[in-house]
Amino acid sequence: MKTATISYKTENVDGISIFYREAGDKKNPAILLLNGFPSSSFTFRELIADLAADHYLIAPDYPAFGNSDAPLKESYEYTFHNLSLTMEKFIDQIGLSQFSLYAFDYGGPVGFRIASRRPELIQSLIIQNANAYIEGIGPGFNDAMPFLQNRNTETEKPIRHLMTLDGIRIFYFNGAEHPEQISPDGPILDLFYLNRPGVIDIHLDLLHNYSSNVAEYGNWQQYFRTHLPPALLVWGKNDPFFPLSAAEAYKTDLPDAELRVYNTSHFALEEYHSEIAANIRAFIINNNIR
Repeated sequence: MKTATISYKTENVDGISIFYREAGDKKNPAILLLNGFPSSSFTFRELIADLAADHYLIAPDYPAFGNSDAPLKESYEYTFHNLSLTMEKFIDQIGLSQFSLYAFDYGGPVGFRIASRRPELIQSLIIQNANAYIEGIGPGFNDAMPFLQNRNTETEKPIRHLMTLDGIRIFYFNGAEHPEQISPDGPILDLFYLNRPGVIDIHLDLLHNYSSNVAEYGNWQQYFRTHLPPALLVWGKNDPFFPLSAAEAYKTDLPDAELRVYNTSHFALEEYHSEIAANIRAFIINNNIR
């Protein structure tokens, strides 16, 4: 069987070069993959290879993530709302008219904003360790709460630690079932991207804006209840930031959502990409998504 080819492209959105990975035939069911902190579309490298034979996959990097441009803070407002507007324009420009949304971590607050504004785009939701409920906020946020409530030099310290190699490794390795099987390349690459000029300060601004997502939870929940998109929840249950309670909360508004749980960390794809790919393939077929 021929191995699926992954293409590496860019799209100019309002003067910002947005990098994205593309694979598969456009005639197949489309999946838009939105990544989280502190990584990039690199997160999806193996899942894309797993699914490309029978799906069309697009995985962009947000501004100041991965290989996309990182405009100065003076020229681009780094909020989740603005990231969602940029990604919405990206979707329209590349001609993606309908797709399943794979929302991981930041992919939730970016993608759910788009889904709430443009529900006609969304054929289904595939949610991996992304939160939309108060009860889904885990103990990993304890150190961040002072920063979110009162940003200053002192409260920034634990957040800056998350942007060191040791801090990034928390997302990958805390709660992993077989940490010896997780490549160290992901955290090292994340650190490389974060160390671009000005990018750590940009991410501090974006993390401080995270409280704006909590204010949007009600809107997203209303979208879920009103439109009832088919939903698949694939969850690393040992995630200190968004534990299993975050996944279970979706069942309040999406009672028919399928839940698949894995004994792993926040970055569930590092250990379970093959199993998650099989879940997605069955979910797409069972829901007759074309």
